[in-house]
Amino acid sequence: MHTIRVIIPAFNEEKAVGKVIDEIPKELVSEIIVVNNNSNDNTKKIAENHGAKVLNEPIKGYGRACLKGIDYINTYYPQTDIVVFLDADYSDFPAEMGTLVMPIVNNDIDMVIGSRKLGNKERLSVTPQQVFGNWLATLLIEKLYKVKYTDLGPFRAIKLNALNHLKMHDKTYGWTVEMQVKAAKQKLKVAEVPVNYKLRIGKSKVSGTFKGAILAGFKIITTIFKEL
Repeated sequence: MHTIRVIIPAFNEEKAVGKVIDEIPKELVSEIIVVNNNSNDNTKKIAENHGAKVLNEPIKGYGRACLKGIDYINTYYPQTDIVVFLDADYSDFPAEMGTLVMPIVNNDIDMVIGSRKLGNKERLSVTPQQVFGNWLATLLIEKLYKVKYTDLGPFRAIKLNALNHLKMHDKTYGWTVEMQVKAAKQKLKVAEVPVNYKLRIGKSKVSGTFKGAILAGFKIITTIFKEL
């Protein structure tokens, strides 16, 4: 039996985080960890009420919140086998977690990316800038690192020992692409599985604004080249 822990970075997701927690298959996971990333709403209280362990990361940053969750797991539960990352905005389908971890459990894969491109997407759930950014980033990774991905989807699973070996450090928008580039460089066994995607609850803090989309795109591209 594999021990699975889930890390959910959350910034002002009071309307969505409870739904995300409730739909995670409880028979699969040992613990759900919500990292409250300087929210000024009821995210923390709602996550706790729905049964999650809540950590506080007062400095905003997606990667910083993920690192907080990893540090907690390594400190208190280093025997954990698999870490799943899942966004708090209810755009993914948490019930698909079993499909996500299956290649690790059954085929000894190191990391699995939930690909929205391979799954079904609700209309308007992925913005044009996200579609273009994913296409460009995955093309660059294929050309530079000789590994083909179809998506930089945030819904992903990875063995804890493989995750620690990646020595992740990005604290903001470059987190997902850093993980995939480093996995390619270190020749991890990687798979993609189709995942479905729906309109998120609330407005995206990144792709929902022109400035956020530009900053995220710049960070993603620079991260790809920085790891060369």
